[in-house]
Amino acid sequence: MRRDQELPGGLHPLLAERFSPYGFDPSAAVDDHALGLLLEAARWAPSAGNSQPWGFFTSQPGEPEHKRVVHHLAPSSARWATDAGLLVVTLARRHVDDTELLYSEFADYDLGQAIAHMTVQAQAMGLAAHQFRAFDLEGLTGELRPNPGWAIVSMVALGKAAGEPPENRDRRSVADLLSAPWAPPV
Repeated sequence: MRRDQELPGGLHPLLAERFSPYGFDPSAAVDDHALGLLLEAARWAPSAGNSQPWGFFTSQPGEPEHKRVVHHLAPSSARWATDAGLLVVTLARRHVDDTELLYSEFADYDLGQAIAHMTVQAQAMGLAAHQFRAFDLEGLTGELRPNPGWAIVSMVALGKAAGEPPENRDRRSVADLLSAPWAPPV
């Protein structure tokens, strides 16, 4: 969608204008108040049986925790994520303690909803969010040592976007969303 086009079907501007930047303003900090609002937005996301099977490890530049996280970024994400005002490691509670018994078969889905809420809240606050998985999962897991039953899933870089959103943000059509996953009738 081009920025100068009318929003499709009354889509809310917070959704229509959202994009994942490949650059953040390193001078724009995400303060503790903003962090609290972002976490509060995630806290209110729906989840199966109200299980809320998500957790976060947050780090801001200049903190010792930030170095622990940045050390494990892949070169492709380190180029832009290190300048974000906040890095969030996302975790899902998949198992009961250290057993193979599922805590929630919907944990990853529910975590995604929590991150979506966080992303929309960030947009409302004039911040941008870029979700990614370009990091050393095994190394970061060893570094942070999540409690039994918890698994690191992804990361989110949040902060003030550097530069403008892309002019043309092609998205799949609604018709494609409805037809792509299904095989033709036999």
